[in-house]
Amino acid sequence: MDLTPLFHPKTIAVIGVSLSNDRHPANVIYDKINLRYPVKVFPVNPKGGQIHRHPVFKDITDVPGPVDLAVIAARSVHVPAILKGCIEKKVGGATIISGGFAEVGRTDLQDKITSLAREAKLPFIGPNCLGIYAPDRFDTFFLPGQRLIRPEAGNVAVVSQSGGVLVDQMVKFKAQGIGLSIGVSIGNKALIREIDLLEYLAGDPATGVIAFYVEGFGPGEGRTFVKAAHQCPKPVIVLKAGKTVAGSRAASSHTASLAGDYAVFSQVMAQHCIAEAKSEYELLAFCEALSCYQETIDGRVGIITASGGHGVLAVDILSDLGLTTPTLSKSAQKDIYDRLTPSVQPIASVGNPVDLTGSAADEDFIGAAIGMSRSPEVESILLLILPYSPTLSPELGARLSQIYQEEKKPMVAYVPHENKYKMLIEGFELNNIPVSDSVEGAVLMTESLRRCQPC
Repeated sequence: MDLTPLFHPKTIAVIGVSLSNDRHPANVIYDKINLRYPVKVFPVNPKGGQIHRHPVFKDITDVPGPVDLAVIAARSVHVPAILKGCIEKKVGGATIISGGFAEVGRTDLQDKITSLAREAKLPFIGPNCLGIYAPDRFDTFFLPGQRLIRPEAGNVAVVSQSGGVLVDQMVKFKAQGIGLSIGVSIGNKALIREIDLLEYLAGDPATGVIAFYVEGFGPGEGRTFVKAAHQCPKPVIVLKAGKTVAGSRAASSHTASLAGDYAVFSQVMAQHCIAEAKSEYELLAFCEALSCYQETIDGRVGIITASGGHGVLAVDILSDLGLTTPTLSKSAQKDIYDRLTPSVQPIASVGNPVDLTGSAADEDFIGAAIGMSRSPEVESILLLILPYSPTLSPELGARLSQIYQEEKKPMVAYVPHENKYKMLIEGFELNNIPVSDSVEGAVLMTESLRRCQPC
């Protein structure tokens, strides 16, 4: 099946709009697309009439010209007939927002629409989902525009069985400055499943990282997915839910998913070098780091800090994850020492962590970063920056980013996320250096570079 119409439509029909209820999901979707996005959109309702002075078509077959994407937000019992109309119209693809299928025991109804679409080669997302969010292109979510937090366009694709988890990740992406290439809520995934989207996104030039929130797979499907993810040329991140018996039961009632044996699935992912995020927090950290870097590491990390305590915290977290902070060679230590300012040289520790103390100025961080970037003992650099000192400037992030551009050794930074430090943070982010608002988050970003190394 050709999935292109699902993600790059020029024309959209929204089926199920209400003539009396502006808050109906179909109306919310229609209004957003009509007012916010550069696609032609048509409302459809069997009663016909007008909405906002635009004609409402009684049937999808009445819409003039070709329709790339049909967004279906009608009662589940009407969906088979609507799909038949879409097939007759030769619609390119569909998103079925409607619930009331396998998740409530109506497997017969879900099987019927799946058979219809498969025979006609009509790809659809859903049912029981939010559908697709494509920054600056279109949005099928039935969430009011004024309430939806929209990340900027970027290179991370997120595919989620849960619409709520996807929307929540979008909020976090926006706050963290992570760009989204596409967000897909697949719900019951009756036809188009993770493996289909993995194959499509692997060839999508706008996507550099592919993240999945998965509740469960069909029999044998998990193994197929893992093999495909292993062969994917892009980093693949998976957050697996339904890890416990209770969680599995909840997943089944949510999207009719079979959660399977989590322990086995986790081991198989590790064997195939897929980055498994153990929590939403890890998922966020992994997405940000891997959206910036394709480099991989074995686990040797160098730390540069202005606070000895933060350095110790970072070493403990790194150690718990199995990463190391090797002591730098005498020659590397001397190189770093010689690059420090005279006032910091007598009080700095240069073994790893490199503790520049609270007296450090920009030039000390710059000198330490150059020296560590040229040291073969470490593969990546963790920068712990506490921008409280008057000797540190807002330009430090941009200046340190320049060192990465020249030396190509991955850097990850911790900077408290406050508006007064925004210029410093943006100096990193605008140069594709990931920045976390916590030491733990920065360490997890570093960990993602190891988890995604090729086998």
